Amino acid sequence: MTKKTKTALFLFLFGIMAVVALYFFYFSQKSSTSTASGGKIVATVTVGNIKTEVTSQGTLEPRNYVDVGAQVSGQITKLHFDIGDDVTEGDLIAEIDPEIYESQIASDNAQLSMLEAQKKEKQATLKQAQRDYNRYANLVKNQAISRETFEQSETDLNVAKAQIDYLDAQIQQAQSELDKDKTNLNYTKIYAPMTGTIVSLDVQEGETVNANQTTPTIGRVADLDTMTAQAQVAEADVSRLKDGMDVYFTTLGSNSRKWVGHVRQILPTPVTENNVVLYSVLVDVDNKDRALMTGMTTQMYFVLGNAENALLIPVSALVKRVVQSDTKEGQAYLIKIPMAQPDSSQDKTVIVGLTDRTSAQIISGLSEGDSVLVPQISTDAAQQSPKMRMPGL
Repeated sequence: MTKKTKTALFLFLFGIMAVVALYFFYFSQKSSTSTASGGKIVATVTVGNIKTEVTSQGTLEPRNYVDVGAQVSGQITKLHFDIGDDVTEGDLIAEIDPEIYESQIASDNAQLSMLEAQKKEKQATLKQAQRDYNRYANLVKNQAISRETFEQSETDLNVAKAQIDYLDAQIQQAQSELDKDKTNLNYTKIYAPMTGTIVSLDVQEGETVNANQTTPTIGRVADLDTMTAQAQVAEADVSRLKDGMDVYFTTLGSNSRKWVGHVRQILPTPVTENNVVLYSVLVDVDNKDRALMTGMTTQMYFVLGNAENALLIPVSALVKRVVQSDTKEGQAYLIKIPMAQPDSSQDKTVIVGLTDRTSAQIISGLSEGDSVLVPQISTDAAQQSPKMRMPGL
C-alpha cells in the first residue's frame, strides 16, 4: 500500500468517526431535555443530595506557637537545634555569650564585699560613740564636763547610726544589682517555652542580638499536631456563618483528600483588600500525620446545610418569592406547572429549603416525577437584564 493510499484511508476513517460522534452527541443532548410548546423547558422533580456552602480561600498556620525572644544582648555562641527539630518544654535552644554578665556579677560581688566591710567599720565607730555617750551622760550629771561636750557625743552617736543606715541602703541596692545581673546571666541560656517543633530560626551562630530597644526573635516553636486554617470570607457571606459550623477544605496537591473541622472563631476586625471587606474565620483541624504544613493554601467550604434523598428541581425554575407564604421549614416560591393544553401553565407555590447554584430542595408542594417549567430568557433580555444572585447563594 502506497503512502498516498494510506493517507486517503486515514482521512476516510477519521471522517466516519466524526460523523458518528456528532450523531450520538446530538441525540444524547436531545434525549436529556424536553421542550414544551412555546420553547419552554420542562424539568422533572428528582431525588438527590444537596449541600449549601460558602466557599473561600485560606492559609494554614499552627494553632499554638510561641516566638522565642532574647531578653539580653550579646553574641549567639550556640544553637542546639535546627529547623524541623522537635523540642520539649525546657530544652536548651540557644546560648548567648555570658562573659560580660559574668564580669558584671564579679563586679557586683566586689562592690557588695566593700560595702559590708565599710559597714563593719561603721559598726565599730557606732559602738565607740555609744560608749562615749553613756560615759558623758554620767559626767554631765555631776557637772564634770561641759554641756557642749555631752551634746557633741550625742551628735556623734546619731551620725554613726545614720551612717549604718546609709550603708544598709547601699548594700540593699548592690544586692539588687547583683540579683539583676544574675538574672541576665540566666537569660543568656534560652529554653523552649513549650513542646513542639522548631519551625523557624531568625539568627545564626556568631550573630549579635540587641535587646536594648526591641526584643530580638531567636525563632519560633509551634505545635504542629493541630493546625488552624484562616479563611478570608467576604462581608456578604460572613453573616451566614456561626461558631461550631461544619467546615471542610482541600489543599493544592491533596489528591482530593478533605480535612474536616469546625468554625472556632470569627474575628470581628476586618481587612480590606482591593476595596473588598474580608473577615477572618478560624478553623482548627487535627494534623497528627503532619500532612498539613504552615503557609499552605486551602479551599474552604462552610456547610450551611445538607440534605440527602431530597426532592430537587432546577433553581432556575423558581419564578419569584412569595414572602407571605413562608413557613418554619423554608421559603415560599412561585413556580409554573405545565398543563395538558399547549402553551399553558398553572402557578403553584412551593416551600424551598436548601439551594445551590443549580438545584433547589422542595420541602412541600411537589412530588417525585412532577413536572415544572423552567422559564427561558431571550438572548437580548439576558444581555439587558442585570445579573441576579440565585436564592441561597
